[in-house]
Amino acid sequence: MPNIILVGPMGAGKSTIGRLLAKELRLPFRDSDKEIEQRTGASIPLIFDVEGEQGFREREHVAINELCQIDGVVLATGGGAVLRADNRQVLCAGGRVIYLCTSVEQQLDRTSRDRNRPLLQAPNPREILTNLMAVRDPLYREMADIVVQTDERPPRLVVVEIIGQLQALAPRESLGRSALS
Repeated sequence: MPNIILVGPMGAGKSTIGRLLAKELRLPFRDSDKEIEQRTGASIPLIFDVEGEQGFREREHVAINELCQIDGVVLATGGGAVLRADNRQVLCAGGRVIYLCTSVEQQLDRTSRDRNRPLLQAPNPREILTNLMAVRDPLYREMADIVVQTDERPPRLVVVEIIGQLQALAPRESLGRSALS
């Protein structure tokens, strides 16, 4: 089974949908940000404070390289993982890439109370998200095998859509028992 790699902006639902998708497909779930936190013993905001975004991106690159070597996992990536060309190559080679697409409005709603988003700890988060989307959306789309809209949709419905689209791309046998029923 190829890996299923979720990309998209913060607040798109990569972690939530990834966990549900992994459970449905009976695959392990991994989150690159959580891996970095476990390896360093520090939160993402603390890493940003101490090492800056560049230091975090280096750690992210190492984690993504290692996680993409594992077979048969659902992997949620950080929103900025696609900024590095070498990350994009590793992710595309590492499995099926699914872009969880969401609006800036939905991102604001989903992240407004989350203090673990270092890039949003600024006076105008809407402007930041809009600027990030302008740069990152073309990268997400360029590498995606599947694009799924998550705005105002229950995560379980998004999972059903992803499984349906994965089945259209690959032989049914490769998607696990529960995905076929």
